[in-house]
Amino acid sequence: MTPAYVELYNSGRLSRCAEELLEKLRRCSLCPHRCGVNRVEDERGLCRSGIKPMVSSFNAHFGEEAPLVGRSGSGTIFFTNCNLGCIFCQNYDISHLGRGEEVSYRRLAEMMISLQGRGCHNINFVTPTHMNYAIVRALMEAVPMGLRIPLVYNSGGYDAADILSILDGVYDIYMPDFKYMDPETAGRLSGAPDYPGAAMAAIREMHRQVGDLVLDQNGITRRGLLVRHLVLPNNIAATDRVINFIADLSRDTYINIMDQYRPEYRAGECFDLKRRVTLMEYDNAVEHARARGLTRIDGLI
Repeated sequence: MTPAYVELYNSGRLSRCAEELLEKLRRCSLCPHRCGVNRVEDERGLCRSGIKPMVSSFNAHFGEEAPLVGRSGSGTIFFTNCNLGCIFCQNYDISHLGRGEEVSYRRLAEMMISLQGRGCHNINFVTPTHMNYAIVRALMEAVPMGLRIPLVYNSGGYDAADILSILDGVYDIYMPDFKYMDPETAGRLSGAPDYPGAAMAAIREMHRQVGDLVLDQNGITRRGLLVRHLVLPNNIAATDRVINFIADLSRDTYINIMDQYRPEYRAGECFDLKRRVTLMEYDNAVEHARARGLTRIDGLI
């Protein structure tokens, strides 16, 4: 199955997508913060990023969900900086401290081709929200170089639905986090009190574009939505309400309910984040997902 972005390229729509995103950068509205800075002129907003791609690393990754990894790995490209300010971020050296380097669009395209050449099943863009123009611009070079594997949008979930609509057809697989359902918690822990509403609108748009996760005969995903949710201590993420939303969206949603929270970065500033989650807290989350009719729960399939 040829990815939709190849058709977008052949029809000229990918070029028009790049032009639309470039205009959005002139008063940046690539994410719900809508900082309004002119990133084309190297003004910086909350994501601290300009117009060029900034990459921390790229490699075949075997620690992602099984349908992405298969035998040959997911071809991850980690972008530097982030549009969220999570005080417990486990990749804070990349997201907060800016570890990485600016590269050309051509170089970003070459990374994609390199990962495809290693046999990776997909190109997995980690933290792509603030880099969407750079990604599409690099795809304009990668497609004629032979890129043909699915693209994964691996975001924190703080995405703008109107920007996602511009990207319709670019990404084959959407893999957002859904971090919180409580605005006060989202503001206190990530600097985005509007996160719940933005994430719900974004995930609805993602599902509209790609539907539920579709696997090939080898169990590798080709298209669809996969949602991640990290269980936090004392249910401060309102996990039950997050799961309710996902179940109402589609009971066939593939969801990864994650138990690997650990205190990192500035987590000590929040009393509830000073410990790991208990087995009971995690089990309660999984049981609630089952009770709401969700059956595609990562690790339990």
